[in-house]
Amino acid sequence: MRSLHESAKGGDDQLDLLYFIRLARKNWVLILLSLIISLGSALIVTVNMPPKYVATITMLFSSYDKQGGFSPAYQVGTLSQGAQSYANLLTSRSMVSRITTDEDIARLQQNITAEVVPGTVLLRAMVSDQDPVRAASLANALGDKFALLVDQIERPTPTSRPTVKVTIVDQAEVPTEPVSPMPVVNLLVAMLIALVVAFSSLILRDRLDTTIKSPHELQEKSNSSTLGIIGYERAARRHPLIVRTQGRSSRAEAFRSLRTNLQFIGIDRQPKSLVITSCLPNEGKSSTCSNLAITLAQAGWRVLLVDADLRRPRLPDYFGIEGAVGLTDVLIGKARLDQVIQTWGEPRLFLLPSGQIPPNPSELLGSRIMRQLLDQLTGKFDIVIIDAPPLLPVTDAATLAAVCDGVMLVAKYGGTRQEHLQRAIEQLSSINARIVGTVLNFVPAKASKYGGYGYGYGYYESETAKEETKETVKTATV
Repeated sequence: MRSLHESAKGGDDQLDLLYFIRLARKNWVLILLSLIISLGSALIVTVNMPPKYVATITMLFSSYDKQGGFSPAYQVGTLSQGAQSYANLLTSRSMVSRITTDEDIARLQQNITAEVVPGTVLLRAMVSDQDPVRAASLANALGDKFALLVDQIERPTPTSRPTVKVTIVDQAEVPTEPVSPMPVVNLLVAMLIALVVAFSSLILRDRLDTTIKSPHELQEKSNSSTLGIIGYERAARRHPLIVRTQGRSSRAEAFRSLRTNLQFIGIDRQPKSLVITSCLPNEGKSSTCSNLAITLAQAGWRVLLVDADLRRPRLPDYFGIEGAVGLTDVLIGKARLDQVIQTWGEPRLFLLPSGQIPPNPSELLGSRIMRQLLDQLTGKFDIVIIDAPPLLPVTDAATLAAVCDGVMLVAKYGGTRQEHLQRAIEQLSSINARIVGTVLNFVPAKASKYGGYGYGYGYYESETAKEETKETVKTATV
């Protein structure tokens, strides 16, 4: 099943019914809010709109026949074809001035509509007004005055008989129901407008949104396998390590799945040193490094986690360790490895903090001493995981990727843009770095269900919810 984002952005995909259903399900709150605002506005306008009543009068044209009497104008083709002229005359200023004062002529002209019944010489005049009695009175007065006006203008001479006669067929009656406002119609129109505007805006936003929204899209844009899908948990920002839940959560299960996939990426070329980075800051690379190292240590691996983010180190805060002395001190010869490597937790995980923040991080990480240090570390540990700075702002991660066995790229759901991901991949490819895979981070639970790639386990999630208020981060520093 395709994800919502793939349906919207696929090269040959059409905007089908399934796409709209997913779009509505994902943004139902915004659609509901749009409907409430639109219906509320329509209701307010309808309540405050004055009622309007319409009275209708019907008139018939007739003319003299050869015997000198009047006959229906059906027999006179020229009169039938010119009936529209009488309709225009009915709404003229000269005609309307005969039934109202000079101040109301313009207003009444706007409220009079005249139409010729097709194929006949019947003329209907409709007068609208807020008062039904006044509407009927004005319509009847209009008919009477119009008949007199036609009688005057259709005389060849003042003393001759008129050539055309107007007869009132149906007098106007007092209307009982207003023609406007129409509450049901107004609400339906408001609902339709709200839906059109809401869906148009959502489709436009979805089309213009270039962020990564599915593992398939991440795999396609990075041209590498998606090794992990890490779900979003509200408490993860305050407690980023999965040990808080003793490994019984959907997030912990996602990292175990990432660990398993990492073991299968290259049996003959299993990376001994792995750089984990992202395109930009705040995409979850440090928490991914930390939890992947924990799950590997739980599986019996001898793991060293190196904080190589010499600009904004995060691991000391995550693990609650001392970070004043570390990697930078080893690189400048002020300390030995056995003096700065710390152990954490049970089973034991080995940590190498960043140490003091230097003025020249890129030069230190790209130095010959750093390469020698990596060779020494990969000989002592099963895997060395390196938390590197983001790729695009600085060159530190690319420098490390050039001398390590592999790179894992972390992307943030709805945060990492396709163009940023492509630039990062191009940057790594330019130095012949081996991209072992990608991780999609901060994936909301609903997106995982809609996209067809779940990661939740009901028992673990419910147990985690019960224990969230009881447990704290379990650490042991030696």
